[in-house]
Amino acid sequence: MNWSKDILNKIEFDNISNIEEKRKLGEIIASKVQDGQVIGFGSGSTSYMATMAIADRVKNEKLNIIAIPTSYEIKMLCNYLGLRTASLMEYKPDWSFDGADEVDDNSWLIKGRGGASFKEKLNIVNSPITYILIDKSKKVSKLGEKFKIPVECVLESINYVKEELIKLGGRDITLRKAKGKDGPVITENSNIILDVKFESIEKQLEKQIKSIPGVIESGLFIGYNVEILEY
Repeated sequence: MNWSKDILNKIEFDNISNIEEKRKLGEIIASKVQDGQVIGFGSGSTSYMATMAIADRVKNEKLNIIAIPTSYEIKMLCNYLGLRTASLMEYKPDWSFDGADEVDDNSWLIKGRGGASFKEKLNIVNSPITYILIDKSKKVSKLGEKFKIPVECVLESINYVKEELIKLGGRDITLRKAKGKDGPVITENSNIILDVKFESIEKQLEKQIKSIPGVIESGLFIGYNVEILEY
């Protein structure tokens, strides 16, 4: 007996910004799908639109693919749309796609507003190429221009991590609060997020943040094998 999927029908993004651009980007990424591929699926509203477009191609052309999603939301969406999902323990992606919060001229990224940067980074490092889908609003001349850097850490380390981030030049450090529950945002890995402002972001900063005991991952993506697709 199969479960009714009625409850999964409510998986959707409200008030998607630049929706037409994101729809076009979804169509572009869907055109790259080939039968038999394993594909890493990113998180966020742009990845949501791409997932919808990919599902249409899979259904209409009877393709067989495997999705490796980076968030519960996209995993549930894949299940609702009939896309087979797996994990990195089972398969290595042929390629991946994702969105970004900021992208500079060096293709350095800030990601993590959705709280899934750790799994997003795992998909990227396990993929020969990752397509980063952005609209013009995500381009910046200087990384950190619009958004703070998300830093995922275990709860017990929160005070120590904060002190070490200050030593690295971080300021205006805040615990990210949840909107749909009391208390802080809980990440895909059951941790918390500190959002940190840095006036200057140098190449070594990502590794410096990651080296702090208690830090699981940061939303800095510097020097990864990505291709920016902009619409």
